[in-house]
Amino acid sequence: MKQSKPPDLRTVKKALVARLKQEQLTFRWVACVRNGRTYRQQPIVRCNVNFGMDPHVEAYCAVLENGRLVTNHENKAIPCGHDDAGYSAPVEGS
Repeated sequence: MKQSKPPDLRTVKKALVARLKQEQLTFRWVACVRNGRTYRQQPIVRCNVNFGMDPHVEAYCAVLENGRLVTNHENKAIPCGHDDAGYSAPVEGS
């Protein structure tokens, strides 16, 4: 099976926000990035969700399977370890 093309980040974010609201979870923001990993040849998108408690940011790694959002919270086999996707080194002042 060949690797699927990466899903649109806005599509994944919209689906995750809808899921969080459906589960009646309170959050402040969601930020999604591609992390370069795959699960069953599906590109993984990592979304950081700020639940606002001190702040409390939790990672959700997601794939779209037949157009349906599946995260590591439903399927523990989806890898979601630490990565530096979306990280850029701070710029030092002169």
